[in-house]
Amino acid sequence: MSTASPTLHELSCADDYDPNSMPVPKAREVIARFLSPVTTIERVAVRAALGRVLAEDVISPVDVPSHDNSAMDGYAVRYADLKADARVTLKMVGSSFAGAPFKGALGAGEAVRIMTGGVVPQGADTIVMQEHAAAKDDQVTVGGGNKQGQHLRRAGEDLQHGQPALRRGQPLRPAETGLIASLGIAEVSVYRKLRVAFFSTGDELMSIGSPLGEGQIYDSNRYTIHGMLTRLGCEVIDMGVVRDDPKLLEAAFREAAAVADVVITSGGVSVGEADFVKDLLNKLGEVVFWKIAMKPGRPLAYGKIGHAHFFGLPGNPVSVMVTFYQFVRDALLKLSGRDPIEPLPTFKVPCTSTLKKAPGRTEFQRGILSRDSSGTLSVRVTGEQGSGILRSMSEANCFIILPTAQGNVTPGTLVEVQVMEGVI
Repeated sequence: MSTASPTLHELSCADDYDPNSMPVPKAREVIARFLSPVTTIERVAVRAALGRVLAEDVISPVDVPSHDNSAMDGYAVRYADLKADARVTLKMVGSSFAGAPFKGALGAGEAVRIMTGGVVPQGADTIVMQEHAAAKDDQVTVGGGNKQGQHLRRAGEDLQHGQPALRRGQPLRPAETGLIASLGIAEVSVYRKLRVAFFSTGDELMSIGSPLGEGQIYDSNRYTIHGMLTRLGCEVIDMGVVRDDPKLLEAAFREAAAVADVVITSGGVSVGEADFVKDLLNKLGEVVFWKIAMKPGRPLAYGKIGHAHFFGLPGNPVSVMVTFYQFVRDALLKLSGRDPIEPLPTFKVPCTSTLKKAPGRTEFQRGILSRDSSGTLSVRVTGEQGSGILRSMSEANCFIILPTAQGNVTPGTLVEVQVMEGVI
């Protein structure tokens, strides 16, 4: 990992730096300034590369397609034999199927039956769709209106030998792994997986399978964090629940930072607890900011522990997911070597609900985006928006993003939505 990052002192000298109430856009900007992608490269088989990030360009070793071929089922002909406004009858001299080309060259007045993907015979320069021809015995009749070169895919039309097929920094999805395989390439260079260690903090938290005592709750945050990290292709290190004990927490932070690129915690950064965590992190590294002007998720800390990045997420389940989605996700993608990071699309639709909001901070309300019988999109809230109601995240398929200056929203007002399905 590169260490060419800004220092906390440099940030604190900025005119608009306020670690007590960082605006959402500013927080994203600050985090981005500290990020340096992993540099370790691994060679993996194509099937093992799904979800990984390319560390080198993939250069095509062949032309794609490797030969002129037909884009349609039909007949390979010489355009010179056709007439613009009259029918002509040609002699069929053979066939060309994918993997079984016609042997020989096409002569004047001749045609070859050809199937999609079949090699275009020498001498042919046009494909006539079978729907536009009539065959009988060894003859085929073709009408007018054809264009020279129609339905013909030229060698190298998709990719030429030596041309980059995929660029470094690109995530490998099923389409990319298929493309690599189509080039006959068995292995690719990818960045190593980003290692992320995480744990929950709190004396009230219990793991699944343990009986609950008075005032105790089951820890759900580690499961949502694990799921979100897994979807991003990270190497996940679950360190369990750490009790609110300075020595235990310091040991956990040290252990996590020693084995991971990123350390994520949930809980322990809210009002009354932030100073404790901040002092501990200042001892081990530095805290860049610890509060965001947003709802839910105001108590969000970001800093460094040695070379490891630290994200201190709130304890409430919804706040954990919102802050991860809005801040941690893009940071992890950048650290993983993704380049460029495509911004998640947002768009405006009418809101059918009444939304309560006071100006002063950005809100991310959970919404349900739907389409009516006429095809018009609209959005409504999932119901109660409390930061402890994890059901609201389960029911939602988008965030309704209400900017800092926004007040209450009345039905029919256009609001900005950000679709979450398939991302978190």
